[in-house]
Amino acid sequence: MAEPADAAPMAPCSSRWIEPQPGVRCWWALPPERPPRAAVLVLPEVFGVNAWVRGVADRLASEGFAALAWPIFWRTAPALELGYDEASLAEGRRHRDRLTADAFLRDAAAAIAWLQSQPGLEGRPVGCLGFCFGGHLAMLAATLPGVAATCDCYGARVSTDRPGGGPATLTVVPGIAGELLCVCGDQDPLMPPEELAAIRNALEPPHRLLMLPGAGHGFMCEARAAHRPLAAAAAWQAMLELFRRRL
Repeated sequence: MAEPADAAPMAPCSSRWIEPQPGVRCWWALPPERPPRAAVLVLPEVFGVNAWVRGVADRLASEGFAALAWPIFWRTAPALELGYDEASLAEGRRHRDRLTADAFLRDAAAAIAWLQSQPGLEGRPVGCLGFCFGGHLAMLAATLPGVAATCDCYGARVSTDRPGGGPATLTVVPGIAGELLCVCGDQDPLMPPEELAAIRNALEPPHRLLMLPGAGHGFMCEARAAHRPLAAAAAWQAMLELFRRRL
C-alpha cells in the first residue's frame, strides 16, 4: 500500500489486485472494518496503474471511499506499469493513441456497473477521478448514468481532441448531469491559455475550474519532478470536498 509523500498519515486500508472482468487487472482499495461511504473510479495517467496510482486509490480508501483503479489500456497493455522517464512517456502515448472514446465509455460503464453491484454500494452514485489522459477520459465518463461527481486533473487537449476522433471532448459538458471539477496548474505547458480559456468558458455552475498557481503538468504526483506539494494538497482538499458533498 503506497502513501503520497506529502499526505498526512493514512488510516489503514485493504487493497489488492482483482479482475472485475476477465483480463482487466484493477487495483481495488477499501476502507477497513467499515462500509465505504461511496465508490470512486480512478483513471490513471498514460503510465498505467503504477505504484503512484495505487497509492491514490489507497488514499481514497483511507478517506472512507471504495476506489477502483482501472487499466485504461487493458486491451493493448493489460499489466502496464511505467515510470516517468521519456521512454515510458513515449510508450504510454503509443497506447493512448490506440484508444477510442467509444471503447473507453464501454469500459467505464462496465466499471460503474461493477462498483454499483458491490456490497453496500448497490445502486449508489459513484465518483470519477482522472489524471492527465485519465483526466481527459474522466470528462467523458462524467456523462454516464450514475456518475454524480467527477474530478478531471490536468486533462489536456479536451478542447481540441477526442480519443479516436470526433468532436472535442469538451463538447460533452452540457450532457454532464453530475458535478465536474477541473483542476489545472497555471504553469502547465500541455494546457496553453487558449485551452484553459475554452474550459473556463464551457463550465457553468455547478461545474468549475480550479487553477493552482505555480503548478505545472503532473503536479499532484510525488514521483514526478513537477510535483508541487502545496498545490497538490489544495487539489486533494477540493476533490475530497466534492466527493463528500455529492456522493
